[in-house]
Amino acid sequence: MSSGKLLDRVREVVRRKHYSLRTEEAYVHWVQRFILYHHKRPPGEMGAAEVEAFLTHLAVDESVSASTQNQAFSAILFLYRDVLNQPLGPIQAARGRRNKRIPSVLTREEVRQVLIHMTGVHQLIAKLLYGSGLRLLEALRLRVKDIDFERRAIVVRDAKGNEDRVTMLPESLSEPLRAHLQWVKCLHEQDLARGHGAVYLPDALDRKYPNAAREWIWQYVFPSDRLSVDPRTGVVRRHHIDESGVQKAVRQAARAAGLPKRVSPHTFRHSFATHLLENGYDIRIVQELLGHKNVKTTMIYTHVLQRNGLAVRSPLD
Repeated sequence: MSSGKLLDRVREVVRRKHYSLRTEEAYVHWVQRFILYHHKRPPGEMGAAEVEAFLTHLAVDESVSASTQNQAFSAILFLYRDVLNQPLGPIQAARGRRNKRIPSVLTREEVRQVLIHMTGVHQLIAKLLYGSGLRLLEALRLRVKDIDFERRAIVVRDAKGNEDRVTMLPESLSEPLRAHLQWVKCLHEQDLARGHGAVYLPDALDRKYPNAAREWIWQYVFPSDRLSVDPRTGVVRRHHIDESGVQKAVRQAARAAGLPKRVSPHTFRHSFATHLLENGYDIRIVQELLGHKNVKTTMIYTHVLQRNGLAVRSPLD
């Protein structure tokens, strides 16, 4: 099988398993790099030794992080297990370096300064990231049905680790979000009138519930301002807002506020966790709101508190 046909086969199996477009693109990328590294040898003629050599090359020669190496390994494991049906056996490769960086966190005043330099839907998204502790893509993938105004809760579907969780909906965002959804509903009705209005549904739900894609409750909370063509199916749909626009808006707001820190949308999530801990909330509650499987992941924010001098008093003082 040629490398081109093999990559098409990878795409086919990924789609059959209903993996996301991002996963498809990542897996195809790493399988292609694996083949090129071994001078276009057919993967079916290779095995554990060649996989170990490629993963070691990534860690030693390219100094990739552990998470990047793990993504490459997942892609190649998928290739052999799910596409070629060829078991690999144990892999003993040099491991990528694990970065133990303390996250950048804003003070409450710095958060306020960034937010006041933002406007419109980007400001609303940023407030949701800080007020609910969401990752950027979690916020952008929210559907109308995921917002519970009565309980002041947000259901985060298929979060990192493929698990759902519930986090808070800030009371101060209830009215702005309701007003925003009124505008979104008008946009959706316009799309329906023009013969569109169907949204992408995960896990083949569009086949199980043929009419769901056009229902209001399944629409994105933050839809794009334009229609686009689904690269997999060719169907014209309105996807959610692109993450790059939010990232750019946050960077510009941080510069306008004159902050001497590197600020990204994820900085709001770090600040959310740190400020809750500063307010005395139990770390297990913060862990649940963030969706961390292990409390050790959440404990990084206690290091932030210590770094700020809140845990240990200097002998000079």
